[in-house]
Amino acid sequence: MSETKRREEICRFGRSLFERGLTPGSSGNISVRLEDGGWLVTPTNASLGFLDPARISRIDAEGRVVSGDPPTKEVPLHAALYDTRRNAGAVVHLHSTHSVALSMLPEIDPRAALPSMTPYYLMKCGLTALIPYYRPGDPAVASAIMGLAGKYSSILLANHGPVVSAETLEAAVFATEELEETAKLYLLLRGLNPRFLSPEQEKDLVKTFGLALPGSAH
Repeated sequence: MSETKRREEICRFGRSLFERGLTPGSSGNISVRLEDGGWLVTPTNASLGFLDPARISRIDAEGRVVSGDPPTKEVPLHAALYDTRRNAGAVVHLHSTHSVALSMLPEIDPRAALPSMTPYYLMKCGLTALIPYYRPGDPAVASAIMGLAGKYSSILLANHGPVVSAETLEAAVFATEELEETAKLYLLLRGLNPRFLSPEQEKDLVKTFGLALPGSAH
């Protein structure tokens, strides 16, 4: 896919996420890795609903901004995922309501922020890590993500929101949406003693679909 098409794709998915209320105002950011090792990323203070393809920031393989508007302050967290997940081709970070709410609950396991509630959650997100709160743009968030050693494609930033990587932008968007819907399910069922997937059902999904789940949660 050409760089022009990738820019258009970022704008198309950004608008879709914005129009469905998954990241309000100028919150959230999207990046896509390019063949030359650089990447495209949405600008700072830009609404995902009103992106201009020509103004999307372009960063080279050395991390230098070479064109476009100044990039999002969250560049370090995107870079950390690309550095630790070699197959990642895109990263999506949102401020989606239910995922943020989930990140604030006291009982959340940092190694598995959500239980195995549905097959599609495991298939699209795997397990979700929770990392502690850092102020937006703090380079320390990159260190926290690096500390996960690339084991998680799906991460919650405490009191902030989800950040998800995948091989393509479409896959990253779909996984982020699945995470948000599963967080919503968890909040709806909290305290009602719901029936989650059994270990045997998890193992069947792992075997059938070749899932790579972090071993620490099993």
